[in-house]
Amino acid sequence: MPTLTKVTKQYILHWGEMGTRWGINRTVAQIHALLYLSPVPLTAEEIAETLSVARSNVSTSVRELEAWGLVRPVHVLGDRREHYESMKDVWEMFRIIAEQRKKREVDPTIDVLRQCIGELDRNNEGDAYTRARLQEMYEFFEGMTGVYDEVKQIPAGALRGVLKTRGKVRKLLRLKPSK
Repeated sequence: MPTLTKVTKQYILHWGEMGTRWGINRTVAQIHALLYLSPVPLTAEEIAETLSVARSNVSTSVRELEAWGLVRPVHVLGDRREHYESMKDVWEMFRIIAEQRKKREVDPTIDVLRQCIGELDRNNEGDAYTRARLQEMYEFFEGMTGVYDEVKQIPAGALRGVLKTRGKVRKLLRLKPSK
């Protein structure tokens, strides 16, 4: 069983808390944090014992993390049990999280906005104000999805370089910092 240091406990607890704020089950987020920090793959039993959670909760949580593509089962020579490891590349991890959130949250919102606008147009019911608000929201989500689609085509190495230029783009465009 892995021994948690003060720092690893702090990170795991924080990641669990952040998970709840993002709409993710606390245990799922804590398991992800533990596996991310673990230098070796862990069994479900080791995860359960380390985090003091039920083994059944670990199984359910690991399946969810596998479905997201953030955790994968691995086999360890001489051990018949499945071990689990987290993706370690933070750039790829956040790309996967962003893609999953887009599929689960943004795409359905765009579909509903499109349906609502279509319904208003077909039935000529509703006021122009409501249609304008929905159209503006739809255009925002479509625009942001377009930006996301462009950004996800950029290799991680190039994105790292772009992030290092923070503030320089604003200066290049001669924009003043927002307050």
